[in-house]
Amino acid sequence: MKYSSYMLHNFRNIPQLKLVSPEIIEAIEIVGSVLPFKTNNYVIENLIDWANVPDDPMFKLTFPQRDMLKPEHYERMRKVISNGFDKQRIKDAANEIRRQLNPQPAGQLEYNVPMIEGEKLFGMQHKYRETVLFFPSQGQTCHAYCTFCFRWPQFVGIEDLKFASREAELLVKYVKEHKEISDVLFTGGDPMIMKTKHLETYIRPLLEANIEHLRNIRIGSKALAYWPYRFLTDDDADDLLRLFEDVKKAGKHLAYMAHFNHPVELEGEAVEKAIKRILNTGALIRTQSPVLKHINDDPKLWADMWEKQVKLGCVPYYMFVARNTGAQHYFSIPLIEAWNIFRKAYQSVSGICRTVRGPCMSCMPGKVQMLGLSEAKDEKVMVFRMIRGRNPDWSARPFFAKYDEEAIWYTELQPAFGEEKFFFSDELNKILTPEEIEYDLE
Repeated sequence: MKYSSYMLHNFRNIPQLKLVSPEIIEAIEIVGSVLPFKTNNYVIENLIDWANVPDDPMFKLTFPQRDMLKPEHYERMRKVISNGFDKQRIKDAANEIRRQLNPQPAGQLEYNVPMIEGEKLFGMQHKYRETVLFFPSQGQTCHAYCTFCFRWPQFVGIEDLKFASREAELLVKYVKEHKEISDVLFTGGDPMIMKTKHLETYIRPLLEANIEHLRNIRIGSKALAYWPYRFLTDDDADDLLRLFEDVKKAGKHLAYMAHFNHPVELEGEAVEKAIKRILNTGALIRTQSPVLKHINDDPKLWADMWEKQVKLGCVPYYMFVARNTGAQHYFSIPLIEAWNIFRKAYQSVSGICRTVRGPCMSCMPGKVQMLGLSEAKDEKVMVFRMIRGRNPDWSARPFFAKYDEEAIWYTELQPAFGEEKFFFSDELNKILTPEEIEYDLE
């Protein structure tokens, strides 16, 4: 299949949109002026059930919906656009709204950027001891955008909110100097949007450096779902798979971190062949997704998705919670509901699918998993544990919060048993500004 891309400037050229109402078209234009929009012909022709639009989950996953903006923000953008203001006026109005949507959650810009020789390495993040994230500059877009994406600022043209780096040499130097690092995760955007010749300029220097403590190369990507032909018929698909093989030959493990949000993304000959080709290189495919209202908030759907992934040779890895950024109000469900979805899905699959962890929040302290509900000291409580902590000593430590049916994020939780704070609060406070402490912990 030949690749065709659509963005906001040409989305009206999508033939299938002739089937939808003018109100939906207007909403795509207005919301897409604030939250980024991009799709392609594979998504349009293979993943969306146009007879079920606007209720189709893949349509909502890839096309902006009116309620993804709060009413006051939607009305403001509607007026700016309908009044015929110039592009700069529209952009300025959109940027004002964007900055109210917590564009960089979990301290990505402030606290996760590493340093070498006294300079910050923008385009990298080092939040967890063993893993450094790298954002190749040519990979800062995707084949299509997910409407929930927590890295949406990468795509809207605000330079001070972007991550990107061409500094492969500095990446190698940083990893060499930090012997605690075992994993480098290439992310974006989507590294699979890049030509192989560009991706090689980042991966091969790591292999050639023969860094003993570097054991795992990870690639975070949505390409299997949105453009499986990247691994089949793109003109450099075979070169890409040879690069994967060379990672294995160099004695490193290649983990392809695939994002699948709905079982329909796993259907069809193209994605099945692409998965098989990746696995034949010696790479392992791990799968992850947030649980999302309107998209996949159904335990049967999750069970079906995990079982299909395992059947195809993939390893279910994470069920996340929608992050506190962008259209969180549209996608989020209460933590207790997310846990019930996870629990019911987990109970209905065999042990081979139970490699998955969730529901999990990637937040300022770390990766926080809700383990369930319990009663202790005559109090009903929510039970959590830190899977990964900003301080490695926090990992695997349980903690308890008061029962709260409405809470959707850890900042809304209160410590149980009359405690004043969670075990990590004091140490986390030391790195936060007073304003952030008030927002993030109280």
